[in-house]
Amino acid sequence: MRAYCSEPDSFGLENLSMTAKIAKSSGHAAPKSTVATLGVSLGALGVVYGDIGTSPLYALREAAKAAAGGGALSPAAAVAATSAIIWSLVVIVALKYALLILRADNRGEGGIMAMLAILHARAVQPGRSGLILLVAGLVGAALLYGDGAITPAVSVLSAVEGLKTDAPFLAPAVVPITICIIVGLFAAQRFGTAKIGRVFGPVMLLWFLAIALLGIGGIARAPHILVAFDPFIAIDFLRHAPFAVDAALLGAAFLAVTGGEAMYADLGHFGVGPIRLAWFALVLPCLLLNYLGQGALLLDNPSALASPFWKLAPGWAHYPLVAFATCATIIASQSIISGAFSLTRQAIQLGFLPRLRVLHTDAASIGQVYLPFVNTGLAIATITAVVTFGSSDALAGAYGIAVSLLMVITTLLAALIARQWGYALALVLAVNGAFLTIDLGFFVANSVKIFEGGWFPLAIAGGVALLMLTWRRGQQLVAAARACMRQSSDAFRADLKARPPLRPAGVAAFLTPSREGVPLSLSRLYALTGAIPEHIILLSIEILEIPAVAADDHVQLIAEDGYRRMILRYGFTEPVRVPAALDIAVAQGKLDAETVRDLVFYVGREAVIPSRAVLGMAYWREKLFAFMQRNAERPAAYFCIPPGRVIDVGTEIEI
Repeated sequence: MRAYCSEPDSFGLENLSMTAKIAKSSGHAAPKSTVATLGVSLGALGVVYGDIGTSPLYALREAAKAAAGGGALSPAAAVAATSAIIWSLVVIVALKYALLILRADNRGEGGIMAMLAILHARAVQPGRSGLILLVAGLVGAALLYGDGAITPAVSVLSAVEGLKTDAPFLAPAVVPITICIIVGLFAAQRFGTAKIGRVFGPVMLLWFLAIALLGIGGIARAPHILVAFDPFIAIDFLRHAPFAVDAALLGAAFLAVTGGEAMYADLGHFGVGPIRLAWFALVLPCLLLNYLGQGALLLDNPSALASPFWKLAPGWAHYPLVAFATCATIIASQSIISGAFSLTRQAIQLGFLPRLRVLHTDAASIGQVYLPFVNTGLAIATITAVVTFGSSDALAGAYGIAVSLLMVITTLLAALIARQWGYALALVLAVNGAFLTIDLGFFVANSVKIFEGGWFPLAIAGGVALLMLTWRRGQQLVAAARACMRQSSDAFRADLKARPPLRPAGVAAFLTPSREGVPLSLSRLYALTGAIPEHIILLSIEILEIPAVAADDHVQLIAEDGYRRMILRYGFTEPVRVPAALDIAVAQGKLDAETVRDLVFYVGREAVIPSRAVLGMAYWREKLFAFMQRNAERPAAYFCIPPGRVIDVGTEIEI
């Protein structure tokens, strides 16, 4: 494993080919042949559908318990629970996500961050109505961290609990075994998953075929369950049941669709075609067969309510199925963890989180990244969930509310994107309004579980959203203070004429976030020493609201009076490698190799000082921002600049 930087003390042209690969691989290119499409679809099974594919372990069990209302399970309740799950999958995942939301892509990239980039959320200023959009989007992104903590806990617990079917005496060992598996899962992240990830798709293919076969066997016991395809059965049941039963049933049925949001989040890795093909050709049919099989089993044997999934299998297959289910849940958990890494990197690039250490675990793919801080945080949160709740039954109360709120936010953002792209208001209201009504219904149903555990993912999401909003606002305050302190180019040149500096030989690059004026590091260097290097490059890094930038467009060089200004452009899914970008500049003739070889980087090291006298943010949030800023990855390290060529210039900034 290595960081995004190549060799730390080299500016060799080998970085040029890597950067070109990055620019080409960041956006997904649609497969050109049927065989290629099938191969990509197979890969999507392990990454996109791992979570939703393991929902049969617990979803129908919880839905049937809810429909029973605490009493004996009636045939009508069993059919209604099955019907509610079937139509939740069809409406939420098949119609909304597969056919509608996948259209809201940012040049092939999906996910909440891609939506915020399309809507230019970074440009939103305090006090404007658009701030609501920004808050909603960041809350939606933060909810994914809550989901990321709950998914491994409930998935692995539900698989290990299969041991209790034939060996009830093993019940006390379920939580310790689950914790050991989760610890091993998170500990393995630092080694990367590129090699074992190649088997995720085939394993999940076998998993879906296996649960489909189990379902067919169950349907043979009570074919009457096929009436669950009639949506009016579930609707009629909900109409006549008490509100408490309705809320519990809808909340439990929603467990079957959690994981569906991965379709959109992983759009950039696989593309629309393979994701839809995998869903409609395999995943949806296999899920429907398994849920129908469990429903049929409950019609034939209501006493199987405690574990309908495991009761579908013959006795001899229980232990192998537990092992198989554990592998499937580990794959589902791995997908969530990798998604959290990718989301964090995008949030950092777009300026919503401080720079964190990002390690690259596979030289052939920019998607294989590892963030130690995020990994540790998720591991602690997941183990806490397992210890606090102790069973998949209890965790089911915590699961769903974060995803249901995320789906509400996704539908709202998709509506805004549709309007931005010119779709008629009436059409947007009709289509997105219908889905929003359904999403809100599920959210309300899940909200009743907030005291049963729903508070847990919401607390995680709230904390992450607070950090994101604080970091963004703090960055705005620092930028404003920096702008007040920064000299204009004309004023700086006037100072140089009035007091000519010493000009020692050499080439220096001064990193600056602004494309205008003189960097604080340069003006401070001149003020403190009376000297500036003979040749100066003002280097700015610009993150665009597109997934990737073509290699030829990474570097823009502007000649100004007395120095050169260089702008490096990147997409929000790309790592920023300054040495590789300079190699591109050499290859394009914008810089000569000797200049790059002798380049020394001056980087501003800012000490943020919270002050009650400066308005703009609550004092406690200013202190929080200052703490985050102190502990962020240093710019030189994050941008892969060799440490032996960096000189820090300190500046105090009061906010």
